[in-house]
Amino acid sequence: MQVSGLMRGFNSVDFDHRLYTGFCAADEADYLDTVATNVKAIRIEGFGRRVSLGGDVKAFVSLIREIRSFKPHVIHTHTAKAGFLGRIASIVSLQPSIRVHTFHGHLLNGYFRKRKRRLVIIAEQVLAIFTHELLAVGDKVRQDLLEVGIGNHKKFGLMPPGLEIDQLPNKVESQESYGLSTTTLQCAFIGRITQIKRPDRFLDVVSEIVKRGVHIEFFMAGDGELLDICRERIVREQLPVKVLGWQSDIEKVLAAAEIVVLTSDNEGTPLSLIQAGMAGLPVVTTRVGSVPEVVLDGTTGIVTSLDIQEIADALEKIANDSDLRVRMGSLAQEFTLANFGIKRLVNDHEELYKKLIGSPAKS
Repeated sequence: MQVSGLMRGFNSVDFDHRLYTGFCAADEADYLDTVATNVKAIRIEGFGRRVSLGGDVKAFVSLIREIRSFKPHVIHTHTAKAGFLGRIASIVSLQPSIRVHTFHGHLLNGYFRKRKRRLVIIAEQVLAIFTHELLAVGDKVRQDLLEVGIGNHKKFGLMPPGLEIDQLPNKVESQESYGLSTTTLQCAFIGRITQIKRPDRFLDVVSEIVKRGVHIEFFMAGDGELLDICRERIVREQLPVKVLGWQSDIEKVLAAAEIVVLTSDNEGTPLSLIQAGMAGLPVVTTRVGSVPEVVLDGTTGIVTSLDIQEIADALEKIANDSDLRVRMGSLAQEFTLANFGIKRLVNDHEELYKKLIGSPAKS
């Protein structure tokens, strides 16, 4: 989503830019195919999310070939896998490109056991030495990385997300199209249905809300390897949750919701919460990563610990106070539009590239 906005927004007179990416796994939806259909990308075989020796070697060789052909002034990598292969390919290609890497989050918590976590840290420490500019989407993410010795303050900048959403469709029509009740408060879980997002904790919260007799219904918009497990539990426990699966029309999803909840163990700066704010929706979210930089606790939403009871308390409070929902939603929209717009993101990147290459043009 971030890169698509950049690709569409860059000044084509000053910048000749190319996007290199891989292919999604079978249980993932491809944003370029479903939403950003007007963004051109060069597909690299084997350049997917999962680690595969054969595929990774093939992708690595392809990247070296592409870099030598394009001869870019700047190589900007995003995500852990692309950051690893892309920066090493840049070094091996022997092209004098400036290397920039953005951490949209990190793999320090919730992904690996202690030994693998240490290997990830060592790899990032080494790569940081050969990277001219490191960026983090939030200050908490940056501080976490600095604390384990990845990079240094001098080369580690901040680059908050920037995005935009289109006008929302009619709320009642959106709810009806998904088979949702139009008379009961709707709370949305938006994101990948994967372990780090803790859909099990979300369902624990739903179960607690049911026990309390709070009138909220829930829906899940997203896909992932835990989706079938979630479906089974919803049916088994008769939880008031509608599973929508992957949805390409985020505006329609947001229009159907009145509250958004996030229950993750780890986040960078979650785009779903920025989108919720831009849609004028209050959120309840766990205090992880740079979430408090997106959600102003008590003002645009409620930020909680990982405790089920505390999350349920926050949901109950917002559900039972319509004035609070409206006030938080209005302030959330004002805050996110001012601080996380796509124009700001594009301008910040253009200025960064020009500064790094010491020229008013080309990247």
